[in-house]
Amino acid sequence: MACLLETPIRMSVLSEVTASSRHYVDRLFDPDPQKVLQGVIDMKNAVIGNNKQKANLIVLGAVPRLLYLLQQETSSTELKTECAVVLGSLAMGTENNVKSLLDCHIIPALLQGLLSPDLKFIEACLRCLRTIFTSPVTPEELLYTDATVIPHLMALLSRSRYTQEYICQIFSHCCKGPDHQTILFNHGAVQNIAHLLTSVSYKVRMQALKCFSVLAFENPQVSMTLVNVLVDGELLPQIFVKMLQRDKPIEMQLTSAKCLTYMCRAGAIRTDDNCIVLKTLPCLVRMCSKERLLEERVEGAETLAYLIEPDVELQRIASITDHLIAMLADYFKYPSSVSAITDIKRLDHDLKHAHELRQAAFKLYASLGANDEDIRKKIIETENMMDRIVTGLSESSVKVRLAAVRCLHSLSRSVQQLRTSFQDHAVWKPLMKVLQNAPDEILVVASSMLCNLLLEFSPSKEPILESGAVELLCGLTQSENPALRVNGIWALMNMAFQAEQKIKADILRSLSTEQLFRLLSDSDLNVLMKTLGLLRNLLSTRPTLCILANIADGTTAKELIMTNDDILQKIKYYMGHSHVKLQLAAMFCISNLVWNEEEGSQERQDKLRDMGIVDILHKLSQSSDSNLCDNRYRASFQPNSISSQASKSDGQVGVE
Repeated sequence: MACLLETPIRMSVLSEVTASSRHYVDRLFDPDPQKVLQGVIDMKNAVIGNNKQKANLIVLGAVPRLLYLLQQETSSTELKTECAVVLGSLAMGTENNVKSLLDCHIIPALLQGLLSPDLKFIEACLRCLRTIFTSPVTPEELLYTDATVIPHLMALLSRSRYTQEYICQIFSHCCKGPDHQTILFNHGAVQNIAHLLTSVSYKVRMQALKCFSVLAFENPQVSMTLVNVLVDGELLPQIFVKMLQRDKPIEMQLTSAKCLTYMCRAGAIRTDDNCIVLKTLPCLVRMCSKERLLEERVEGAETLAYLIEPDVELQRIASITDHLIAMLADYFKYPSSVSAITDIKRLDHDLKHAHELRQAAFKLYASLGANDEDIRKKIIETENMMDRIVTGLSESSVKVRLAAVRCLHSLSRSVQQLRTSFQDHAVWKPLMKVLQNAPDEILVVASSMLCNLLLEFSPSKEPILESGAVELLCGLTQSENPALRVNGIWALMNMAFQAEQKIKADILRSLSTEQLFRLLSDSDLNVLMKTLGLLRNLLSTRPTLCILANIADGTTAKELIMTNDDILQKIKYYMGHSHVKLQLAAMFCISNLVWNEEEGSQERQDKLRDMGIVDILHKLSQSSDSNLCDNRYRASFQPNSISSQASKSDGQVGVE
């Protein structure tokens, strides 16, 4: 049967199935409708709070029969309602229970039930749908499969406070990303839900508030609409501000702060608006206090990190509010030996989720230290902070490792800290370890930080080079992820800046001419620009000029070189160098750039002539070296008059 539990679970459960469980299912097939109804009611009472009984009934096939009765036209409304209640109770068991219900196609059956004129039956169906959709195993897309469902749910919002609570809860859990936001917005979610914020029911107000938080997240269209919505003559942001006051429940304060944060980040509210500076930010800082529950501290810190991330003034205000930087240090000490928690279940829960506190603290420290040098200094001087970050880089949780790397990356923007704290704690060692084997999301941030550690003034540069960084970075330039390609080439560019010839040669050897060609044809503009930056920093040796001469043999590459004045000036400089081989390599570059038979040659010739290249070639024609005085290079600048012996410098220029 499609809706049975997985085999190992099914076998263990079947061995414990009791006669009474079979009896409940058998009664669902009684020819007497009243006995069926009583059987369903008895089943409802039997499964409340009893996960073992729920599993037994699912294995014995209760779900398909309950769904059949729920959809039968001959079933009484009372029977249908009781069936929906039992199904909802089964859904409140384990995740495997929910999977079994989904396998039996419960969602279409319940959605069909919403077309009934009976309010009690509608509420029972919605309550069951709410339970199923809030389960992590339920695909939220199931809500959007039928285009008639969302408008019908909007219409049901006015039926009762229960329909309002359940529908808003379904929306808030099933709104994942811009596509879902657009669907709900286009079907009037803002207008239909706004007035629920003044409902007499706390549960309705909370679920409406949660709806607005998911609708506004990273959505300028929704946020700009919300900022102008009036409810009972009051603008929505003003209502949100009232809901985050200290006398309101913590859940309401936090969710209101999230709404205002998301509207601010979406550009609907200015960062210097009083509702942000004087209300939202202080509220979120309060949530970081050790008096709050773990999940409240986590949500408060993460929301605050998101709010202040792009704004230096908010970062400065937050850093001096309620000793926040020191307060966050407590996130790493939880649970302490003198923990005030006396509830054993709560303590067990918090022990399992303590890593979320560390993750949230790293995120907030990263945002706080994103721009201001004084704030970075305060963070690093917080007790054992560098040790905590280094430890975080090797935690088992991917999310903690990612947050720790982001925090380190934020702090690495400080020249002073790169020279002191980062060197004292040999941060480069765990970072290199992270780069060896990590998911892309961590690699992107870690490689970006490595770019900073490879700056000329960083003491970490030399040990990083000695640890095999060149090959690692050259490998990143071949990644399918554009961000990793950018960071790989960027780090190599920093590495090559004023570096010894041996390092430059190592880079050229590891990267290869072929890979340079590919990078100069990359579809990502940032990759192209950083590759040209690398070439600029490498252009102090003949091998690089030889590579550049070959690169200048391609149409796209010609355009890139011609638009980069640094590289053109380097080529011009080497044409007048005392080393003949460097002069020849530079002249090969010029020859390939101005070759007459290719598109755009005239424009390239004009620009190079304006730079004085022709004058230099004229002087070189007087050289005693037969290679330098070759008239082919000068002839290339004379349209339609190239001598029969002149030919494009076409072959790969070798390195002697």
